[in-house]
Amino acid sequence: MPIAKQTARRILADAGAERISDNAAEALADMLNSFAYSIAKKAVKLAKHAKRKTVSDADVKLAR
Repeated sequence: MPIAKQTARRILADAGAERISDNAAEALADMLNSFAYSIAKKAVKLAKHAKRKTVSDADVKLAR
């Protein structure tokens, strides 16, 4: 479930942006998706290393 451009737009607005270009929202969405995928891959690797099939919140926190 990728982060939508509209979600990125909302994040920028919540951060105080008055106006947001489509390119800025798309760039943030792309960056967030890449970051989230990277964290997820690391979290899965940590769970597998611990010989578990279930990824825990601790795995995600450690993957940061």
